[in-house]
Amino acid sequence: MARDWVSRQRKRLAPRYSALLLARLEADIFPHIGSRPIAEIGAPELLEALRKVEKRGVIETARRLRQSCGQVFRYAIATGLAKYDPSAALRGALGSPGRARGHKAMPLNEVPTFLKALENYDGDAQTRIALRLMVLTFARTTELRSAQWSEFENLEDKEPLWRIPSDRTKMKREHLVPLAPQAVALLQELRSLPGFQASPFLFPSPSRDGCMSNNTMLYALYRMGYHGRATVHGFRAMASTALNEKGFRPDVIERQLAHQEKNAVRAAYNRAEYLNDRRVMMNYWADQLDAIAGGTVVP
Repeated sequence: MARDWVSRQRKRLAPRYSALLLARLEADIFPHIGSRPIAEIGAPELLEALRKVEKRGVIETARRLRQSCGQVFRYAIATGLAKYDPSAALRGALGSPGRARGHKAMPLNEVPTFLKALENYDGDAQTRIALRLMVLTFARTTELRSAQWSEFENLEDKEPLWRIPSDRTKMKREHLVPLAPQAVALLQELRSLPGFQASPFLFPSPSRDGCMSNNTMLYALYRMGYHGRATVHGFRAMASTALNEKGFRPDVIERQLAHQEKNAVRAAYNRAEYLNDRRVMMNYWADQLDAIAGGTVVP
């Protein structure tokens, strides 16, 4: 029944996403209840299977599996092969990843461990790339998850740039993000993934918005063991702390963070005057991250 349901979802979901749905079911559900008649499966059996997933610390994955199983059971009800959905009885039975309070920044001494964990992240490739781009660009989460390919310029030239339009920024003014070679390499990797050229979004999703959900990167941090220890937005504070310590001018850092400039004339001046300084700073930051992670430092 599950395989039949997934095959029917392929008409409305991206091939990559439907393959992920099936892979999760094959890994975590089929070994426990896959061979049982669907009409005989009860809530305790389903809960036992989901608890095994939960014990691995991937609470969000367990939650999504419960939702997928519910859709399979409801499909079975519609076809006359089952009479009720046991997943409905499990609402509240699984743990919740919750929400971290505030924008907790990762301490700088934990960055090497985090970068190595991110490099070995076994979840979705686009989520790994999104987190790495967050660290490199320290943009706002909403700006990155809903970024579109049309916003990126000169990716093959010496001065690649991400131009975030005013209607997508918190301050309602255009924001420029100079891109280090490492960021460009991630964009090229992202574009090479199956199905990604068909969407205007960097991080397409079958969701209502068409792009990555607001909590996808946060839940990935939870899965990596950073629940309560760091947030995605906290990468901005982490970068600010590190760059201030390295002696970069506060005005340059603040402008790259797109913080509000109260003086309109000064804001316009900063936008024009600091772009070259910001590019130098962003390249330096990317090289430092490479050095911290033990990778090859780009000269």
